[in-house]
Amino acid sequence: MRVYQIQDDWGMANLKIAERPQPQPQAGQVLLRMRASSLNYRDLVVPERGYGSFTGTLPLIPLSDGVGEVVEVGSGVTRVAVGDRVCPTFFQGWIAGDPDLARMTGSLGGPIDGTMAEFMCLSEQGVVKVPDYLSDSEAATLPCAALTAWSAVATLGAVKPGERVLVQGSGGVALFALAFAKLAGAQVTVISSSDEKIERLKALGADATINYRTTPEWSKPAREITGGRGFDHIVELGGEKTLPQSLRCIRPGGTLSMIGVLSGASLSTPLGLIITRQVRLQGVTVGHRDGFEAMLRALEQHRVPIIVDRVFEFEALPDALAYLRSGAQFGKICIRH
Repeated sequence: MRVYQIQDDWGMANLKIAERPQPQPQAGQVLLRMRASSLNYRDLVVPERGYGSFTGTLPLIPLSDGVGEVVEVGSGVTRVAVGDRVCPTFFQGWIAGDPDLARMTGSLGGPIDGTMAEFMCLSEQGVVKVPDYLSDSEAATLPCAALTAWSAVATLGAVKPGERVLVQGSGGVALFALAFAKLAGAQVTVISSSDEKIERLKALGADATINYRTTPEWSKPAREITGGRGFDHIVELGGEKTLPQSLRCIRPGGTLSMIGVLSGASLSTPLGLIITRQVRLQGVTVGHRDGFEAMLRALEQHRVPIIVDRVFEFEALPDALAYLRSGAQFGKICIRH
């Protein structure tokens, strides 16, 4: 079978198309013919061995997110059947419960081989059926970006009707967070880099918007949107450069869901703002399979639209990664298998 893999040495230049034997399912396993994959920020980090020893060993098939059709099952499989369309879960061993080291180190696309292959063989416990209303590209976006937003907004954040939520940007996690916060009945403010993107965000339900390019000190007008009270919940995707402003517009007792470090990974902010106002700083890394399936039920019931920016062919993975690095996308970037 044809795969994309990082081989010989780490680095984006060593991402190559290669051939591997097609896997065969053993007892309790399923064989998937992959239909589509989608990109996440971590897919720019993995080829550079950015997670150290947790990145895995070479050769490594990249990308964590995808969707495939079950084409063969091993003995004893009951969760899915041949013909089902399923997504692999990001954490193959995190079914439910609290995170621990074992549950959070078995992730696809590093250290476990990821979705950029024609076929994948996985435990039946590591796949979930996806709603029929979604295209292959739309379904491929769910395992990381969608579940991360769901974990932040619904599972850990428990956002309630009438609460005020701020979301940063218009990438995959941000758009899912906007959708899920609106499902919860929240009033959602989104900051974005362009007026064109802002118009699209309004069409998707954003109640208020701020252009952070033209208003670099966006925390002041953001706080004014809340009548000076501050936001109940902020989906923090920028990291180093945005966190200080987020702390200036979160309410006392509010929650900051730390998800991304797009503007830098160092913490340089007055910690007194967290302590004296009893702000909850909650790290969010994807989520478990139970949360994934709860999210899928919500998606199907409400027919939530999923925004795919561009779809690249399998051979064009390097071009897709370069486009992701540019930050020009609105929504998700996908790969057709």
